Amino acid sequence: MKHIPAGRGLLLAVASAAAFGTSGAFVKPLLEAGWSPIAAVAARALCAALVLAVPALVTLHGRYGDLLRAWRPVLGFGLFAVAGVQLAYFAAVQRLPVGIAIMIEHLAPVLLIFVAWVSTRRAPRAVILVGAAVSVAGLVAVLGPSGVGGGLDTLGVVFALLSTVGCAIYFVISAHPVPGVHPIALTAVGLFVGGLALLLVGATGLLPLEGHFGAVPLFGTEVPWFVPLAVVVLISTAFAYATGVAAARRLGSRLASFVGLGEVIAAAVVSWLLLGEALTALQILGGALILVGVGLVHRGERDEVARRGEAAVPRTTGVVPVP
Repeated sequence: MKHIPAGRGLLLAVASAAAFGTSGAFVKPLLEAGWSPIAAVAARALCAALVLAVPALVTLHGRYGDLLRAWRPVLGFGLFAVAGVQLAYFAAVQRLPVGIAIMIEHLAPVLLIFVAWVSTRRAPRAVILVGAAVSVAGLVAVLGPSGVGGGLDTLGVVFALLSTVGCAIYFVISAHPVPGVHPIALTAVGLFVGGLALLLVGATGLLPLEGHFGAVPLFGTEVPWFVPLAVVVLISTAFAYATGVAAARRLGSRLASFVGLGEVIAAAVVSWLLLGEALTALQILGGALILVGVGLVHRGERDEVARRGEAAVPRTTGVVPVP
């Protein structure tokens, strides 16, 4: 009987969420300096793909045929988990308060539970449903009343829901190993595909593709434009995506997606440390609720795996499952 590998998988998932959570503080100076959202995201994805190119080639060990045969998950990862989720999210924040857009996007874990429920026709364990509810409550608390207030634009909600689907696809594809393709290789090629897709969208004129290559404001001073971009590329993209894919393969899409809610906590902490935006008591409580919810979901996942393992052992043999 196999148990969910909590240790390394959880550490990777937490590291990924924390890295993703730093992106806002460093992308914001680029946007304020005149970068369009699609240009910033395209540069982020393509540069991160370049950073991971050599490690990806090393992990492939010359088995390029395996990568070509895996074109469906690679293409899906690039178009949906990189380009799609980013485009949908930025389209949403143009019409909705940022807090609402973030909250809807991070409902991906709940969507994964619902999809699994429908596809298997088997209700999740009660502890998983309770964990989901607690995590969502914590998410709302971290964002705070000011983050979720404001009117709702119908089209904005549609875009935000599309970003939820893209986020869920990211965890699903990441959780399924591709034969012969290491997580780093999948991440590198997927980022390249996603970045290229974003450039093509910008080239059509549907969204402005604009950049600024002078000094940009960063934490009360001015730095060259490539400084915040480098942080976003190295930490918030290359490291975050690679560790996120590796974590999902160890934890499964459902548990990894709940741990991914830590991105919201990380973003709040980074804003506090770097931007001086103090954490409120409600945000601290929300962070604690998210962690409790993740713990409950993990317990439910572990119990489900145990139950499936025991069911797979014939009762007449008297064989005891070995962990």
